[in-house]
Amino acid sequence: MTYVVTEDCINCTYQDCVEVCPVDCFYQGENFLVIAPDECIDCGVCEPECPIDAIRADSAAGVEDWLELNRRYAALWPNIAEKGAPPEDRDDWAGKPGKRALLSPEPAAQPAAQ
Repeated sequence: MTYVVTEDCINCTYQDCVEVCPVDCFYQGENFLVIAPDECIDCGVCEPECPIDAIRADSAAGVEDWLELNRRYAALWPNIAEKGAPPEDRDDWAGKPGKRALLSPEPAAQPAAQ
């Protein structure tokens, strides 16, 4: 089992999850975070830290596509180990459905400090 970041994170990226990860398996895109499934040690400490419930176990229903998306972008985006500044309008996006079309494939312009 591993954990994956899902649609709820798009345009929110609070990053509370990043600080608690013992293996630094988060990667940052322009408006989304992903977990590298092959690096995740399945500890689960990130899941309760997400204020918008965007992190799920890969065994949860409906996350199959998100698992592959996390795997793909973790190979392309920069790794982050520290919480950076989330978007100012993050609360406006929290809980909004249908954000997948807004997912940018671009890496973060300036990822959080290493």
